[in-house]
Formats: sequence, C-alpha cells, structure tokens
Amino acid sequence: MEHKYNKALIPNAQSLRRNMTAEERHLWFDFLKPYPIKFRRQAVLDPYIADFYSPKAKLIIELDGSQHFEDKGIVYDKIRTEILEGYGLKVIRIPNNWINKHFEEVCEYIDNCVKQSGLQSP
Repeated sequence: MEHKYNKALIPNAQSLRRNMTAEERHLWFDFLKPYPIKFRRQAVLDPYIADFYSPKAKLIIELDGSQHFEDKGIVYDKIRTEILEGYGLKVIRIPNNWINKHFEEVCEYIDNCVKQSGLQSP
C-alpha cells in the first residue's frame, strides 16, 4: 500500500527540522546525514511526521522521549506504528537516553536494520 502525502503538515515538519532536539541533531549530523543510504528528517508520511525516514530502506527511525513511555504515548505509538507498517515500512524506536549513552551501538543497530532491508552501506 502506498502512503499518502499530507501537504498540510509541511510547515510543522519544517519547524521541527529547524528545532530538532539535541538527540535528533546528534543522530542526524554525526551519523545519518553522512550515511551512504539517504535519510530524510522530519518526513511527512500520511497523517504523521517521522523523525527520520529512508525511502530506499523503507525504514523509519523514531527517537522517543519520556512521554512515549507513558500509557497514552504507548497506545498512540502502537497505533501509529501499525499504520506505518501497513505501508510496508519498518519502524524502529530508540529512547533518547540511548542516543546519549550508547551512540555507537545505536548506529550499529540502524546500520543492521538498513542491511536487513536488502541494502548494503559502502
């Protein structure tokens, strides 16, 4: 199933790009931006904005702050993940504190997810 593109979310996505969290900036500038498989930040997908999205790898990376571990956030994320996976995309969720404490392992995990999609990073 092909995902829809919600143009009404573009201004919000642009604002999120300009105001990335410290963890998003760290992952973007220190790993994803120079990564050989292209990722987009704050990508509009259906009614959602994904933190990072690689169309080629069909991979979404979500960085989760504390609100994602509360009951309401858990339910919302589950529904959101099911919808996005319905488009044939893989969604991985990474807690913010892992970016800060286990950055190399997070990068290896993302690289392995890209490789599992059938792509090889040079």
